[in-house]
Amino acid sequence: MRTARSKIIAGVAIAALVATPALADKAAQLVDINGSMGRDAESALKARGFAHVSTNKNNMGYAYSYWWDEGDDDCVQVEVYNGRVETIQDASDQDCGHHKGANAGAAVGVVAGAAILGALLSHKSNHHEDNQHLSDQQAEAQYERGYTDGLHNAAYHNYDRSDAYSSGYSAGVDQRNANLDHHHGRGGYTQTAHISDLKDARAAGGMSELERRGFRQVDNFTSGDTRYSIQWRPESRQCVQVTIADGRFYDIRGIGQHPKCR
Repeated sequence: MRTARSKIIAGVAIAALVATPALADKAAQLVDINGSMGRDAESALKARGFAHVSTNKNNMGYAYSYWWDEGDDDCVQVEVYNGRVETIQDASDQDCGHHKGANAGAAVGVVAGAAILGALLSHKSNHHEDNQHLSDQQAEAQYERGYTDGLHNAAYHNYDRSDAYSSGYSAGVDQRNANLDHHHGRGGYTQTAHISDLKDARAAGGMSELERRGFRQVDNFTSGDTRYSIQWRPESRQCVQVTIADGRFYDIRGIGQHPKCR
């Protein structure tokens, strides 16, 4: 009897091992990649079984990429700034276009015709202020509708007066602006000068580079320890404001018009 019992216990143990998949490399096990260059991080993630799913950039210069480990059903988010990995953290399956059964069922109940949550959501967790999707599926669907409207420059249509829609719309607008960072908001055939790459440049070098690109300073003023410079490029009619703090270009952006930009 003892032998039979031992065989049963052994069989159960073996079955448990077979039924339990190998644990994925969760974000906590990928911290050695932090600080590495983006290209090196990509190679390291691929070597550990991850495949790239998508990448989006925000208007602050941060890039968020999502990676999926098919064998372990694991999704991670990699945050990159200035070409280096800042953080790696766990992300939801839906960020990688996959879903868990419970979430998918809830999503189908919220939006008629949605087969899976991955097909429903186009925004990622990093679009939320707390870097987390909303736990309320109804609110998450409203956020997604707002995000889609804002992303595609559709009219603000918050017919159910939802805070989630409002937040999603703002996130969509921010993402649209980030996607169009290369565009200066002008049409026609006149070539415009690129300026966003000068953010964080040293003030002296940045000013020289603006002059090289055809800008001239038409106004400047200070507020406390911060200096503001108004730059004008007649050729492309670009009016730009530069914010200088701690000896660097803290911010640089087109402002459309200014009394002295003419």
